[in-house]
Amino acid sequence: MPTPLYDAVRGYADREPIRFHMPGHKGRPFQPADLKWLAPIDVTELPGTGNLYEAGEPFDSAQALWAELFGFDQCQFLTGGSTMGIHTGLALCAAPGSRVLMDRSCHRAAFNALALLDLEPVWMERPWLASERLTGPISPGDVEKILEEQPDIKTVCITSPTYAGVLSNIGAISRIVHAHGGKLFVDGAHGAHLPFLGLAPFWGADVVTVSAHKTLPAMGQTALLFASGFDPDRVRRTASIFGTSSPSYPMLVNLDVVRDWMVNWGGEHYQRTAVRVAQLRRSFPSLEAGLSLDPTRLVLKVKDGPSFARALERRGIFPEMEDGGHVVLICTCQDGDFSFRALARALEDLREMMGDCPPIPPPPLPQRVCSPRSALFAPSRPRPLEDCEGEVSACQIAPYPPGVPIVAPGERILKKELAYLDKIGYNMLSEIRVLL
Repeated sequence: MPTPLYDAVRGYADREPIRFHMPGHKGRPFQPADLKWLAPIDVTELPGTGNLYEAGEPFDSAQALWAELFGFDQCQFLTGGSTMGIHTGLALCAAPGSRVLMDRSCHRAAFNALALLDLEPVWMERPWLASERLTGPISPGDVEKILEEQPDIKTVCITSPTYAGVLSNIGAISRIVHAHGGKLFVDGAHGAHLPFLGLAPFWGADVVTVSAHKTLPAMGQTALLFASGFDPDRVRRTASIFGTSSPSYPMLVNLDVVRDWMVNWGGEHYQRTAVRVAQLRRSFPSLEAGLSLDPTRLVLKVKDGPSFARALERRGIFPEMEDGGHVVLICTCQDGDFSFRALARALEDLREMMGDCPPIPPPPLPQRVCSPRSALFAPSRPRPLEDCEGEVSACQIAPYPPGVPIVAPGERILKKELAYLDKIGYNMLSEIRVLL
């Protein structure tokens, strides 16, 4: 497979030019030693190395190879993670001031996009899976019902897969959205690997963002935006609004070579990972097979999430996140036999701590007082969370991970929200900001 961007930058570095351009290290190795390889390919926009936000080589070819893999007209490399992709995608799909049908379980970056783009959210609650103590997939029927009742909504924003690996039927949802003259944006941050497993999880969406750094062997902050039906120049211009004008070439080159590696070898490695995860799911309490799940996301059901996670860490195994009754492990093509054997031994040791999750209520839907934009940029003051009953939040109250706000800017904090936050009891802020 070709690697046009890497070849162009590597070719420039191999000429050993005298560099009177940024970055300031001038391509000379710098410490520590394990970063020395980055210096020669850390360049800037030069003749031959291209410009991320303009048409031309080598970016056109490098991004087109990704677009073909994912089945979209266009791919845009991102160096600001899926946060940059969410902001770009919503800006492409929704006119300023318009209403957006949004999955309430979206990442906090989507909530920030509402304020930045002056969008009006219409919240769509996810089904609560009482047996799993988790939110389930978005129902196409629920989307259709809301769009029929509120025909002015022309943008739909959902998350698939979720942090727990739950997949929604994007094909069915997209057909409904398009039948109502709208566009579907999908935050697929945790699904960059799924097409390499032979899946088509984003088929039919208008715009999708995925985080390469989350599930592919890619550098931190690397992400991809896929779009169909948009003018390519508009996509590039919109991405440039939310991204730095000095994007990191090592990160961009990494996206190019990761694709090549995944096509040639990574898919096979991921298939083996899926087999190992299936074995672990059969052996230990985890999400039920009846759900449409990412084949490589392991979500364990435990009696006390924080205690279980700490017990794993004492055995040298560090999970991605935990909540009151689950522990989430991100398994990728880079996890080999040694890692899985160690995990299986640890889980066997901790079997008595596993089982049905304790009762966890679904997150409440707070009362809205003002728009996200008004609240986020309004004067505010800090206050201890436990003293905030009746106050209007000027920030997101979002346990992280997963970074899904329980209370958004402009929403009132009532007794039910405080009770819920106390109930879940993990990764919480002790102090927040409220409106003056």
